[in-house]
Amino acid sequence: MPFFTDKGRIRKVWHSIRNTFQRDRSQQAASRTEHKKNDNVTPRWVHKKPITLAIGAIAALVIVGFSGNQYVKAHAVDFVQVYMNGNLVGEVASQDQVNQLISRKQSELKKNNPNITMVLETGTLKFEHKSAYKAKPASSETLQKLEGLFSAHAKGVELVVNGKAIGIVKDQATADAILKRVKGKYAPQTVAKKQAIEVTALAFSSRSVAANSNPTRSALKSVNFLEKVTTDVKDVQPTDILNADQVYLMLVKGTVKATKYTVQEGDCVGCIAHKFNISKQVIYDRNPWIQDDMIKVGDELDLTVLKPQVTVQTIENVTETVSIEPITVIQKNSNMRAGEQKLIRQGQSGKKKVVYRQVKQNGYLMSEELIGEQVLESTVPAIIMKGTKVILGEGSGNFAWPVSGARLTSGFGQRWGRMHKGVDLVGNSSILAADNGVVSFAGTKNGLGNCIIINHKNGYETTYGHLSKISVSEGQVVEKGDKIGVMGNTGHSFGTHLHFEVHKNGELQNPLKYL
Repeated sequence: MPFFTDKGRIRKVWHSIRNTFQRDRSQQAASRTEHKKNDNVTPRWVHKKPITLAIGAIAALVIVGFSGNQYVKAHAVDFVQVYMNGNLVGEVASQDQVNQLISRKQSELKKNNPNITMVLETGTLKFEHKSAYKAKPASSETLQKLEGLFSAHAKGVELVVNGKAIGIVKDQATADAILKRVKGKYAPQTVAKKQAIEVTALAFSSRSVAANSNPTRSALKSVNFLEKVTTDVKDVQPTDILNADQVYLMLVKGTVKATKYTVQEGDCVGCIAHKFNISKQVIYDRNPWIQDDMIKVGDELDLTVLKPQVTVQTIENVTETVSIEPITVIQKNSNMRAGEQKLIRQGQSGKKKVVYRQVKQNGYLMSEELIGEQVLESTVPAIIMKGTKVILGEGSGNFAWPVSGARLTSGFGQRWGRMHKGVDLVGNSSILAADNGVVSFAGTKNGLGNCIIINHKNGYETTYGHLSKISVSEGQVVEKGDKIGVMGNTGHSFGTHLHFEVHKNGELQNPLKYL
């Protein structure tokens, strides 16, 4: 940008005066030489001429400098030099022009990228204010060049699972909402203010639920991801940002791993589930032809399972109120014939609250454990008078736990889409007769492995399955508490335990009603 200042004007005047003095001195030297030749006296005005000229020159300089300075000031133009990251970009008329450019670029970014946080990279801008005679700053060229030096990027939040990047969303609030939605898929009470929801516990049959006035309740205790899920703020391009539904589907759909398995010797449904770290429910859902856990060597099982990017584990406490069957007190009467009886007092059922802890992964039940029970209403025993001439082995109708220190690991009723006909117990390895009776079967049955059936001669039968050893024989009379076998893992069993069933007049019963 060319411009003129008062220094240039004064410099020209000075050069003119200096040339005049040089010419005058040359003329004076020539004049003195001539006068010497003519022996004439030099006039006084000739000697005073240089002084006069000097004074006049100085006055001229002062006048020209003052008037020139005033002229330049009157025609001076202010402008601004723009530097970016320490490098001169150019000149503009005012800093406001740059601010307006930045504002316009930010508005364009917001308009072209709605709902996305955009960042305009302007670098480090520095402004130096200048002034020059008739300056004409190239504002348009400078602003155009500056605009070309600007860059922009988006701010996004990346979801990472076990170190693997899944997708990028627009902000942290969106990422949090997606993770909450994934958890809510398997724990809907987190979306509904964590209110307890009514469900049917897998440990109880539908008939048991219908018979009770109090519904089963499930209280969510915790919901967590098994994987390490993190979020990280990233500088990205707008095209890298996905919408919330896309990222949600990436997390919950995952991949499908097709798996086929051929049943081997010694396999059972629970064993295979444990081997592949899947729920039994997956096996039942994929292979609906399985009945009563019956599989044989050579059967091909479909173990295909969906593998989402995340595993949501929920822990729920399932509470249900169940009825307690009254015990029967037998009063013997030696005057009554064997088989004769008389009802002295009608028994009354009681109620108890049982609590199970269920662990689920992505909705599939992985484990279930009885963690507490509380008697709400005590039973009133029934009293029956019977003749003393009874057959040995007749039961009292009052059952004892068949395992000392028993802990229930799986309840009665629908479980993994199948009917579980009894309860599974662990504890002391000795298996005890639950009541007086006669051994009606001692051998091996499909599914139950080594098992014992006791006929209690009063309409009740009890079954003891998966034994490693049978200590009684068919026809043997046993009393309540007698050791009849040893706990084992035979038949279709997953781990050492006792499978215990109660039948009344041929109908399957929930053993917890009698224990």
